Amino acid sequence: MITNEISPHTTFTRQEVLNDYRIACESRQASLMGRKEVFMGKAKFGIFGDGKEVAQLAMAKVFREGDIRSGYYRDQTFMFAIGELTLQQYFAQLYAHTDIEADPATAGRMMNGHYSTRSIDEQGKWKDLTKIKNSTTDISPTAGQMPRLVGLAYASKLYKHNPDLHYLTQFSNQGNEVAFGTIGNASTSEGMFFESVNAAGVLQIPMFISIWDDEYGISVPAEYQTTKGDISKILAGFQRTEEEAGFEIFRVNGWDYAGLCEVYVQAARVCRDEHVPVLVHVLEMTQPQGHSTSGSHERYKSKERLAWEHEHDCIKKMRQWMLENGFATAEELEAIEVKSKETVRIAKNTAWIAFMESMRADYESALHLLETAANESALYKTEITNIRELLVRTINPIRADAVVAVKKALRILRTESVQVKAQLQTWVKNAIAFNFQNYSSHLYSESAESALHVKAVKAVYKEDSPLLDGREVLKACFDDMLARDPRVFAIGEDVGKIGDVNQAFAGLQDKYGELRVTDTGIREVTIIGQGIGAALRGLRPIAEIQYLDYLIYALITLSDDLATLQYRTRGGQKAPVIIRTRGHRLEGVWHSGSPMSMILGSMRGIYVLVPRNMTQAAGFYNTMLQSDDAALIIECLNGYRLKEKLPANIGEFCVPLGIPEILREGTDVTIVTYGSMCRIVMEAAQQLERIGIYCEVIDVQTLLPFDIHHSIVQSVKRTSRVVFTDEDVPGGSTAFMMQKVLEEQDAYRWLDTKPRTIPAKEHRPAYATDGDYFSKPNTEDIFDVVYEMMHESDPAQFPAIY
Repeated sequence: MITNEISPHTTFTRQEVLNDYRIACESRQASLMGRKEVFMGKAKFGIFGDGKEVAQLAMAKVFREGDIRSGYYRDQTFMFAIGELTLQQYFAQLYAHTDIEADPATAGRMMNGHYSTRSIDEQGKWKDLTKIKNSTTDISPTAGQMPRLVGLAYASKLYKHNPDLHYLTQFSNQGNEVAFGTIGNASTSEGMFFESVNAAGVLQIPMFISIWDDEYGISVPAEYQTTKGDISKILAGFQRTEEEAGFEIFRVNGWDYAGLCEVYVQAARVCRDEHVPVLVHVLEMTQPQGHSTSGSHERYKSKERLAWEHEHDCIKKMRQWMLENGFATAEELEAIEVKSKETVRIAKNTAWIAFMESMRADYESALHLLETAANESALYKTEITNIRELLVRTINPIRADAVVAVKKALRILRTESVQVKAQLQTWVKNAIAFNFQNYSSHLYSESAESALHVKAVKAVYKEDSPLLDGREVLKACFDDMLARDPRVFAIGEDVGKIGDVNQAFAGLQDKYGELRVTDTGIREVTIIGQGIGAALRGLRPIAEIQYLDYLIYALITLSDDLATLQYRTRGGQKAPVIIRTRGHRLEGVWHSGSPMSMILGSMRGIYVLVPRNMTQAAGFYNTMLQSDDAALIIECLNGYRLKEKLPANIGEFCVPLGIPEILREGTDVTIVTYGSMCRIVMEAAQQLERIGIYCEVIDVQTLLPFDIHHSIVQSVKRTSRVVFTDEDVPGGSTAFMMQKVLEEQDAYRWLDTKPRTIPAKEHRPAYATDGDYFSKPNTEDIFDVVYEMMHESDPAQFPAIY
């Protein structure tokens, strides 16, 4: 049903309407005062939800405990209305207060307008999500909230239709929850939006999208953004009918309080009761302060448009409606407006005082130490006094100001022995450690369930352990995972009916059903989004990207959302997704990729595991299922039909993260590698041994984390030579490994010759066997580089070959 006119059947109580008006007024004042705080220099940047207040009040009315939001940075009124954001917290985030109690959403790590609730407690354990009005943590990239929204709603479908999940009562009331998403009209131009809408229509999940349409995307009007200038018009083909599944689509004006309430009640009933996706296009919204504090909308909006926005301001319209329908007198509304302004002012001032007080102790101790240093110094009293006076005169000093001042003083005092110097040095060390927790902690899980805490369990083999294709080893692992844990499910292209393109899930859909092993469309972004959203709701998804090259399609969601999730909430939310893919050697430009430097540069916050065979991969799957971290596991494309023994404890053995394995001991050269290259390096090492060169071959096994106990340097100490090789481009992950070993582990101290890297060529691999041979490192490349290193050391024993 697409409708422009909704009959006002909803009944309102006077108290309800007055309370809504109060929230709207407070939210508007928060926007106005927030903007002023930025211009006064007390905050760095501001982006606000003014003009969207009334529609968000309507959405809040139908948002229940257990429901979950995936929205964007205009939703402050909604968060106020559901009781999950206070005015003081709102301003604490604006100031970037790093205390979790002050800003529970992000602990100062995200700019204002980024909202979330804390799903896990201080120990990293799940809270009862059915007793909370939940909000997943926002991200700034436009439409980036949409893929995750698909997964949040998909979890409700799984909880509803899989009775084996009904025991998980802290996560769901048998799927009765709705996932609410919000997005601006301009952001609906993003591909992620369309992919998410299509996926939800196919999946038929309780996903409720609200589009806040103010007809602009910063300065760009709707006619440049959207065909026909109207997103719900072009989505009309998604409208469900009696014969065909799809979306239920509504249209309503953003200044119409009664109409909005009516639409949201109706739309939420359809979404929750019928478990189908719903879209509400909220039109004729305004943005009184423009896009953000970075500029004024008077630059790009006509006088006529600005006049229309003033007349159709939603709070002004709500006020008129209240007066016309007898809900309040003008005097009562004026009293609410005055009180709202004072309430917000008090909250703002309280938040600012708390923010400044949180830094005061360090600031004052720095001043005291600098004063002491000036008094003790016989050579630099004036210079240190000047540093202290500059800090004293700093308006609204922050932590960095004190650190800079103390470090400057220590540089000046480097040649003078004064008693206070040790105290200054201790102050700096403590400040750096404290601020590491404030700004650099929780990139990965810091709970007892961290993947780094999962103990190694060795694979056990019996005399009659069968020798199988590698794919069959993986299949046995996945079979065991699905059998022992009903939270586990696998999704991906061709994963279901045919059991994935390499048959590691063959027959498992028949055994466990389509809800557990599921085919998807060709839509990498929302495959990952399905995984993230479901994991945020307590499930354990394996989200498959068919080939490593295709990971690029989903990279923004992996990088901006999943990789930063624990960090940007300072441990307040987690999504332990296992991303399964396959890559490295095969044949062809788009099926033999190894873009590891791209992954390493963009996915910090997700562990990157690079097993050399399927047994190692199975051990990593077991490890990650015991943890609450997210991981990317890259299987070797050319390893599925190589023979491996099936461990007797296939569902129990665990390969630890960050622990390299020595595949071959040697005394002359250390070769560091991973994945498919292990077989090539081992073959080269065997050939080198025949001429008297003994290589120590190390499989790093995981790139993130990398050699956490610094074991590789011990090998370099023995050999005094090191080679790093893989299938990435020059300067890629070979350079990453070199930095880790030579710089972090100080292995440079033990080298007798320059370190070498043997990467692939700068281009993607060409097709066929020769294309592979001449595009990526081969046995002869390894042999030649190692031999050349030995020739440099002993040309008599190892004369030049070529």
